[in-house]
Amino acid sequence: MRVTFLAHSGFFVELPEACLLFDWWKGTLPPIPADRPLLVFASHRHEDHFSPAIFSLDDGTRDVTFLLGRDIRLTDRNRTRWNVSDATAEHCTRLGGGEVRDLPSGVKIETLTSTDEGVAFLVTVGDRTLFHAGDLNWWHWEGEDPGWNRNMEVNFKAYTQPLQGRHLDLAMLPLDPRLGKDGFRGPRYFLDLARIRCMIPMHQWEDFGFTGQFLDAYPQYRSRVLPVAENGQVFSLDI
Repeated sequence: MRVTFLAHSGFFVELPEACLLFDWWKGTLPPIPADRPLLVFASHRHEDHFSPAIFSLDDGTRDVTFLLGRDIRLTDRNRTRWNVSDATAEHCTRLGGGEVRDLPSGVKIETLTSTDEGVAFLVTVGDRTLFHAGDLNWWHWEGEDPGWNRNMEVNFKAYTQPLQGRHLDLAMLPLDPRLGKDGFRGPRYFLDLARIRCMIPMHQWEDFGFTGQFLDAYPQYRSRVLPVAENGQVFSLDI
């Protein structure tokens, strides 16, 4: 498995069976192999997770499928603005939380409801399972109304319940420095909830040193976390 961290929450994952592109809105894409399906995921409509530029990847040179959070609406107006042709629109599938899709390529897609907008993606390719959280996170903000933070905790734990005990070869999880130490809540919970073999942090706003703070506070996760040092970093994983 070859994983390129593009920027923010964007990843390009190359597997023998397929290539997976998650939440790309900036960062340079590596060359995309044309000999296998390309699955393009956009978890939700926020501009730091979705760019209409993804639709330009459907250029007729490869087999492309777009998996979109249901809040990304393909209205006539949006299709015109985003230059989405009828042919490309036929390659788009919009998903809400709690859905399961088996693609012709043999890839299985499961979605979880997000605590913000859109969905998180659980993707099974062959004998590997990957998880991209999108904005599904335990968003605990200091100074926010206590009732709001409590409701967020309840929803986060409910929405992540399908991951209980699941084996995940790779999990791409938010570790957001804007929350301070409360940003540790989400990844801690994920790492204890599921059997995560390898985690790559995301949604760090290029404050990559925050991962070190997390691991200093919780060294028991050090063997399972791959810190990101820069945009465009490549991980070659024996998974």
